[in-house]
Amino acid sequence: MKRVLVLGCNFAGLTVSRYLHKEAKGKIKLTVIDRKNYINFIPNIPIEVFSNNNPADTMEFPFQKHLKSDGTEFIQADVEEIDVKGRRVYYTPNERPGSAREFIEYDYLVIALGARLAYDKIEGFAEFGHTFSDTTYGNKVRQYLYNDYKGGHIAVGSDLFVQGKHPKLPEVPIALAACEGPPVEIGFSLADWLKRHKKGNEKSITLFTPADVIAEDAGETILNKLLPMVSDMGFGYMNNTHGIKRLYKDGIEFKNGKSLEAELKIVFPNWEAHEFIKKLPIVDDQGFIVTDLFMRNPDYPEIFAVGDAASVTVPKLGAIGHLECEIVSKVIGNEVAGKNEEVKPLEPMLICFGDMGNYKGFYMHTNEWWGGDIRILKMGITPYMMKIGFKTMYKTLGGKVPSWGMPFAKLVADHVSI
Repeated sequence: MKRVLVLGCNFAGLTVSRYLHKEAKGKIKLTVIDRKNYINFIPNIPIEVFSNNNPADTMEFPFQKHLKSDGTEFIQADVEEIDVKGRRVYYTPNERPGSAREFIEYDYLVIALGARLAYDKIEGFAEFGHTFSDTTYGNKVRQYLYNDYKGGHIAVGSDLFVQGKHPKLPEVPIALAACEGPPVEIGFSLADWLKRHKKGNEKSITLFTPADVIAEDAGETILNKLLPMVSDMGFGYMNNTHGIKRLYKDGIEFKNGKSLEAELKIVFPNWEAHEFIKKLPIVDDQGFIVTDLFMRNPDYPEIFAVGDAASVTVPKLGAIGHLECEIVSKVIGNEVAGKNEEVKPLEPMLICFGDMGNYKGFYMHTNEWWGGDIRILKMGITPYMMKIGFKTMYKTLGGKVPSWGMPFAKLVADHVSI
């Protein structure tokens, strides 16, 4: 029986762990290591914040019961070192301070540790910045909006993303922002919040991006519809900022020399690889795990990566991570169970359900940025309901979205009149 070790248990780690048991058919001993014993359901944090709910109360889901139902071993610990030649991972249990460093060996290793969000590299963020990337920061925004907000201008946007390069990587488009679905979504839903609380409207918000266009991964066709609509609604817009130089009390200074006055600065940072991974012989020049389109490292074929830790995951999208989890589970399942089922390589696409406030949402389904011919943008009640429904399904099923789940969601959202 092969030992499979999964590092990380948020979206990608939990999903690939559940799928591995399905595909391997009892031929593996699976262990999952994560520093916490719950999953952060990050995409729905803004909905809770704008409803004046602490997202920590509703967006943190325990996952151990789902792993246990599969027979998966879970270790709560900090991963500290990967010995790729010795096939060992060193970790320190973190339930109580003072634990001794330990190690575990593997036959297959799946790295799903996500990325390091570099807020600490943004000057002035701790004093003057806000964001939505976890429940702590989300609750900080909630408290500011409901207790301290004075009605001033609001800036929402991304710092520059430094994408990794490596000669053995498949060809991937270059992204200048790690993921710009959240800034667009927050712009819409925050404008609705301002109007409902009689504190402003779309003209109170400026969206900014380090790139030539915001949400460049949506593709030219969708952006030609979206950007004029954003302008007509009254949003401010700044592009080609080249990144954030610093935040200060009354605004943001950008690396292109321009600045923007803002009382509230909601920013999304550069996404970096974890420090202990950067020196490994399996990474690109920024420390993300190098894989082929079957999510397998070309030099160490027993090592896979899924989600934000993988170099080919550009931009850092949940939909891409889900596709990667399906691929890895099928590849490993074929090998350990002696199957010969077809596994198709990764074909990236953007699938995004976003909140627009007032029980409305937007839906994007496109692969145009990667050279494909899918270009769908819809808005209305249905995308909002599907966003809420996915959270409920994911929580109930513990990340084990049925094989028909994603195709059904695309079918409904693509073809239902909104």
